[in-house]
Amino acid sequence: MAKLAKTIGKNSIAKRPTRDEFELEELSEKLVEAKQEDQEVLLTVWGQTEQVRGRIREMDARTRTVHISRYGDVTKVPFLDIWKVESPGA
Repeated sequence: MAKLAKTIGKNSIAKRPTRDEFELEELSEKLVEAKQEDQEVLLTVWGQTEQVRGRIREMDARTRTVHISRYGDVTKVPFLDIWKVESPGA
């Protein structure tokens, strides 16, 4: 079965606010931990009304995207568009 891949956030109209190095490092650590533990995450994404939910399958350094998988679908989220990483039960 072919998997559907979609990219979120590429054509955002409004310019996203910048964050400092500390905030980006903290966000990165949460993503790496969730991937290593194979935990489901809820991502708050800049410019999106709905959160992205699923498991992190890949963190692509070349394209700077985080690949989230849920029900066989893969959503590619630009790292800099991720504002918050949560556990679904939190």
